[in-house]
Amino acid sequence: MRKNKVKISVSITDFDFFDLSKQLIQIEKAEIDMLHLDIMDGNYVPNISIGPHVVKSIRRKSKLFFDVHLMVKKPETMLVPFIDSGADLITVHAETSPHLHRTLSEIKKAGLKAGIALNPSTPLSYIENVLDLSDLILLMTVNPGFGGQKFIPSMLNKIRKLKSMIDNHAQAQDKYKAIEIQVDGGINEETAPLVLGAGASVLVMGSAVSNSGDIHGYISKIKKNFT
Repeated sequence: MRKNKVKISVSITDFDFFDLSKQLIQIEKAEIDMLHLDIMDGNYVPNISIGPHVVKSIRRKSKLFFDVHLMVKKPETMLVPFIDSGADLITVHAETSPHLHRTLSEIKKAGLKAGIALNPSTPLSYIENVLDLSDLILLMTVNPGFGGQKFIPSMLNKIRKLKSMIDNHAQAQDKYKAIEIQVDGGINEETAPLVLGAGASVLVMGSAVSNSGDIHGYISKIKKNFT
């Protein structure tokens, strides 16, 4: 496989929060690109995770790039708390944001990077009119809400289609806009080369890292093989 410029975003959803401080040290030593923070409200997805207060607490302990993924209903009502918590990138689900242009505009206005997430069954047509406001498109490669799920193989074609859409958009605008393609769900040593080959550029890795028994060693191996 041809090696691309790849970013790794480590999700802490399945980490042991009792030892999170120690685990963060290992993550930072591995020199990852992003820390992926899944925000789940128990309504949009069948799980509850952390809120802005926890993100702010982690921010005080870490200088990593904070990749905040809002898996919530009405994300537009929660932007300010997470902007204030120290997020660097906020990603919202297209399915939950009827005024997506306005929501993305508010994130950009605050000086943050803006991302859009799409569930496996959500068509790419949802985002074609807001690419100008997007820094990152997150394609869920499992149904959101829980870690440790198996990668959905049909998402490879969706990644390819998104890469083509982004490239065509750049050509139509007669300018290059660096929109990254992030994938989240079932990403490990076996699936990473598949999604990278299809056009992804940011790998969200959670349970594969937390279950490895050697956070620093596992991330280092992934970086050596795929970046």
